[in-house]
Amino acid sequence: MTAQTDDAPTVIDDDLIVVKDSTSIKKMELDPLRPSRAAFYSAILPGLGQAYNKKYWKIPVVYAAIGTGIYFYTTNNRDYKKVRNAYKRRLAGFQDDEYQGRFTDNGLLEAQNTLRRNKELALLVTIGMYALNIIDANVDAHLMQFNVNDDLSLKPHYKIEEFDNVGRFGLTLSLNLN
Repeated sequence: MTAQTDDAPTVIDDDLIVVKDSTSIKKMELDPLRPSRAAFYSAILPGLGQAYNKKYWKIPVVYAAIGTGIYFYTTNNRDYKKVRNAYKRRLAGFQDDEYQGRFTDNGLLEAQNTLRRNKELALLVTIGMYALNIIDANVDAHLMQFNVNDDLSLKPHYKIEEFDNVGRFGLTLSLNLN
């Protein structure tokens, strides 16, 4: 158990940090299971991990991404079945499909292949968006526990040297110990 003076954080055990400022004392409990819990919630119901992390603005983005993938999958699947049935009917000798005059038999076969490929791609994109939803909830929960204050900062800087008139890039690392 360590204690510091002024407005510096006081660490009590490994799980509790008390930050003192001029008006109040804030408790921040570090929960090591929070990221896995957020990922689990997002796996159960997309967007629930974002709600658990209190990032409510991400929920419509998650549903729009997954919904778009589902829309393209169902549209391509419906069109694929229509073209496949028309091709089967042509092979059986019927000439009354809706694609008569627009597609030849080879054209229907190529349209089938294209629609099947688009359907599979839409399925992969939907699964990818679902996985990104889970990863986003996990990473966001990890970053919520990350200590961000002005005591430690890393700032880029650019300076033109007067002697040789060449620009120099650099990074400045600042550590405030109070």
